Amino acid sequence: MTPVDPRLNAARPDLADIALQGQVEALRFVRGKAMQVIVSQAPLRKDPSPDAMLLTEALCGERIALFEETADGRWAWAQLQDDGYVGWMPWEALSRTCISPTHKVRAPRTLVFAKPDIKTPPILSLPLGARVAVKGEAEDRNARYGLIEPAGAVVIQHLAPLEERESDWTAVAERFIGTPYLWGGKTSSGIDCSGLVQVALQACGIAAPRDSDMQESALGVPLPLANGIPELARGDLVFWKGHVGIMRDESTLLHANAHHMAVAAEPFAAAVERLAKRGAEISSIRRIEAL
Repeated sequence: MTPVDPRLNAARPDLADIALQGQVEALRFVRGKAMQVIVSQAPLRKDPSPDAMLLTEALCGERIALFEETADGRWAWAQLQDDGYVGWMPWEALSRTCISPTHKVRAPRTLVFAKPDIKTPPILSLPLGARVAVKGEAEDRNARYGLIEPAGAVVIQHLAPLEERESDWTAVAERFIGTPYLWGGKTSSGIDCSGLVQVALQACGIAAPRDSDMQESALGVPLPLANGIPELARGDLVFWKGHVGIMRDESTLLHANAHHMAVAAEPFAAAVERLAKRGAEISSIRRIEAL
């Protein structure tokens, strides 16, 4: 049988997604059960342990397919429905009750108040891209709020209808400047290079894979490199092995990186030189057609 990418296929020697029957070998095949993320952001880890490598994060409102839970009921082996990534999630981050979202968070992060009053203690914070179901609105002398299920209130200017699309993914990425670098992160609490690209593109309605090698294969069209680096434009994606950045303009690179340990904008030439000294050369530059 042809090997499948374990990052994107729920397949182990002992257990696999029933949809992969005939494509992989496994002792058992099961059908995934629909569940939903109910915390701000849920870690997806390589192994069922809080100190295991963080692979990626699922944001509030995202649905997952559950294939197995550990005997102690603390961890779930699952696949994210947005980008297909597979790993282990804390059981407490999930709910069997799936609510249909109506809105998404448009701010880098927003607070969920216990009631429509900004003076009350917040009960949760939500990152950009998190999805909520708004069941009504309320207003006081300070703000207007969206009332969300199952409980809580979010200031309305931090929400957008689910179908609304941003028009400039570079502008979305710019909101994360200064965010700490976090391997596997996807939020303003911490983010990595491919997470930044994925979140920015998804805000514009462009589906993007999670990892930089997947993005390099799937996104946009390649610009020719035979005669050196071509003329670059805002929004171009520049790839190295294991790294990706977004051109802020023709000479500035915006990327989450371990050199700054943050999302930073720096001269493109400086980043190219620094990476070249480490043996990393540009592997491709890809341009996504304007929306």
